Formats: sequence, C-alpha cells, structure tokens
Amino acid sequence: MSFQSFHSDTTFYHPENAYCLGLAAQLAYEPAKKIEASCGEWGLDRTRFIESPKASKRDTQLFVAANDRVVVVAFRGTEPKKLQDWLADANTVLVDGPFGGRVHAGFHLALDSVWLTLLDALREVRDQGQSLWFTGHSLGAALAALAVARLRDEFDKPVHGLYTFGQPRIGDRVFERAYDQDNGGRSFRFVNNNDVVTRVPMRVMGFSHIGTFLYFDHNGDLKSDPHFWFSLLDRIEGRIDDLGKVGTDGLKDHFMKAYLERLEKNRAINPF
Repeated sequence: MSFQSFHSDTTFYHPENAYCLGLAAQLAYEPAKKIEASCGEWGLDRTRFIESPKASKRDTQLFVAANDRVVVVAFRGTEPKKLQDWLADANTVLVDGPFGGRVHAGFHLALDSVWLTLLDALREVRDQGQSLWFTGHSLGAALAALAVARLRDEFDKPVHGLYTFGQPRIGDRVFERAYDQDNGGRSFRFVNNNDVVTRVPMRVMGFSHIGTFLYFDHNGDLKSDPHFWFSLLDRIEGRIDDLGKVGTDGLKDHFMKAYLERLEKNRAINPF
C-alpha cells in the first residue's frame, strides 16, 4: 500500500482514502518503531509518535505522518473491555466542549493530555500547506473526532477529512448539530453491523453521534446512511449468522481487523 494512491485534494468520500486511513488506524496500535517503518514504506517520510506524559495519568497515543501532499493523524484505540471501563466510570459526564456544545469528560481529558504536543507536531510537519486527515478506531475514533472539532479554532483551513471506525458517541445534541454543520460533509463514521461500541454512551444519557453514517451490513456490503429498520433487521440477521460461533458478535464486529476486511471488499465502491 502507498499513500501515492491517496486522493489528497478532495473532501468528498473516496473508498481508497477510506482504505488507506483504515490501515493507518490499525497501524496506530503498533509500537513507535513499527509505525515509523511502515509510514516510510507508505511514502510518508516524516513521522512523529506522541503519547501522554506519565504525570497526566492518561494513556493516549497517536502518530502524525506526512509527505509533501498529506498529513495524517491516527489515534490509537483500546481493547473493548478497557473502553467499557472508560465509559462506565465517573468520567461519563458531559463537560463544555467545542462549538458551544458539551462532550464526554473522559475523552476531553484524554485529548488534553497530548493536545499541545499534537499542535506542535502539526506546525512542524505541515510546512507546505498539505491537506490534513484524521482517523482512529474505537477510543481512537472518539479522540480523532474531538480533535477535528477543537482544531477549527487553531487553523484557518478546516481538516480535509475524518474517517473513523467503531466510534462511540462523544457529545450532546448541541455539539452534534454544530459539528455537522461545520464538518459533517467531510466526516465519515463507519459502523460494522453489530459493533456494540458504536451504541455507547447511550442516547438517554444525552449523547449523540456526529458525521456521515456509513454501515457495513452482515454480508460486508457498504451502505450510506441506511434506514433505521434496515439496520435493525440486518443486525438481527448478523446475530443469527453468528449463532454457534466462538466469541460475541458485538465485540467481533468491533475489531479493526473486521473493519479492514470490509474496507478492502468495498475498495472500489462509492455508496453515495
């Protein structure tokens, strides 16, 4: 894979961009040396690995990688069990966030722990006005989306694209509406069939989803913003197909490996 095939100048959805950024989201789970080596093979010759300082008591990691055309920021996710702990603790409250809305306190604090270092890295590598792209899986998806919102106050030009995978809800309805008005057309949120993480924190707690909804059905086919009843029936079919198999369907559908398999299958498909 090479980022030479990446369509760096468009803000519209592109399946090749989705696949490339999916690979970057998966790579974010690797050690810093592996990230640097892989980015070099992809044609991204400047790489910065960032992690929160120990004093912050946070566990946030990401990398920034660039060439003369693009800058990619990929946040590391977390294991589903650890994410469940995140969402169940006292930080599942809403605090003041970008756009006058309110956002998940835990996600807000996790991003705070690396924010200034991220800004410094972006100023360092984005020296030719390259297009800027964010991605992440699971917790990393939430942090990437929140970073895009916060960056609106830091840079004149908005982020070109956000592609997230297995993203939990991150803010309230005020945040959702303002975000989507500003960035919704360039933000693409992938949900794989019964991925349980995409349904937390719950709506009754005041949380809403952002961005353009893209859905992989139980056959792995990509749909654009499917009707509620279609998604519901398809998820039931997915659970039926999974009966008797090892593991929980909602967690297996959350793994980044499953998202990549479906991204590759739909690499030539534009659902819009």
